[in-house]
Amino acid sequence: MFGVTILGNNSALPAYDRHPTAQVVTLNDQLLLIDCGEGTQTQLSKYKIRRSKINHILISHLHGDHYFGLPGLITSMGLLGREHDLHVYAPAALETILHLQLKAGNTDLPFALHFHALENFEDILIDEKKFSVQLFTTEHRVRCWGFIIKEKKMPRKINKEVVQQYAIPASYYESLQRGEAYTNKAGYTFKNEVLTIPNKAAKSYVYCADTRYVEKNTSICKQATLLYHETTYLQNCEHKAALRFHSTSIQAGTFAANAGAHKLIIGHFSSKYECLDEFLTETQTVFPNTELALEGVTFLV
Repeated sequence: MFGVTILGNNSALPAYDRHPTAQVVTLNDQLLLIDCGEGTQTQLSKYKIRRSKINHILISHLHGDHYFGLPGLITSMGLLGREHDLHVYAPAALETILHLQLKAGNTDLPFALHFHALENFEDILIDEKKFSVQLFTTEHRVRCWGFIIKEKKMPRKINKEVVQQYAIPASYYESLQRGEAYTNKAGYTFKNEVLTIPNKAAKSYVYCADTRYVEKNTSICKQATLLYHETTYLQNCEHKAALRFHSTSIQAGTFAANAGAHKLIIGHFSSKYECLDEFLTETQTVFPNTELALEGVTFLV
C-alpha cells in the first residue's frame, strides 16, 4: 500500500475542529510522518496509527503549526518504551530546540534520536531499497522545503508460471527484474521478455509545503501521481496570499496542471474560512481531479 492519511489540514490556528498540519505516508511496512503540528498525537490515536511504526519524521519548516507537536510526540515515544531508532529531518535550528527541551525536562530517551539537517536543494534525504525521499525548496517567509516520496521498482516483473516451467533458480530473479537474460547450464539463453513482464511505473507523492506559487517547481514535481499543495486562501485574497508567502486555490490548481500531476489534494486552510466547499469549487475550475485534504481521509497514491 502507498497512501497518505491527513491528520491536520488547517493553517496556524486550530479552528472548526481542524488541526495544524500533519500527514502520515504509508509505504508498505514503512510509516513516515510529514510535519507535526499541535494535536498530532491526538490525531494519531484517533485514527489508530501506531506511532511505534513511525521511523522517519520530515519537518518542512520552523513555523509552529508545522512542528510544535514534535517534542511531545518524541517524549511520548520514550514513555511508551520505544527502543528502535528514530530519524528526524528538519531545518538545522530544530536540533538545538529539541535538545534544550529534553534537557530542561531531564529527559533521557530510551532510543537513539538521529537528527538530519535539511540543507542542499534537491538532496536525496532517504534512499532505501523500496523508496526514496527527495528534497526541494519552496518560497515562504522562512526557509521551507517540500518532499518527493517515490517508490523504487525494478523495470520488469517475474512471470511466475514461465520461470517455474523452465526451472529458473530464484537466485536469478533479481537480475531478471533488471532486464537481463538467463543462460542455463546447458548453454541455452532465455530472452528476458520470455521470463518477465513489464512492471508498473513507480508512483510518487509530492508534498509541496507552505509556499507562494513557484513556476520552476512544476518541473521538479513533474508527473506526480499524487500532489499536495497548500491553498491557504481563496482567489479573491490573492494579494494577501502573496504578502504572506502562501497560495490560493487557483494557484494550487494551476501548479498541478503545469506539473502534469495525476491528482491534487489541497489543504492548509486559513482559519478565516469555516466552510471549505468553495476551495474545492475554485480549484476544480483549473484542475478537475482535486480533492480536499480532509482529516482522517487516506488517499491512495
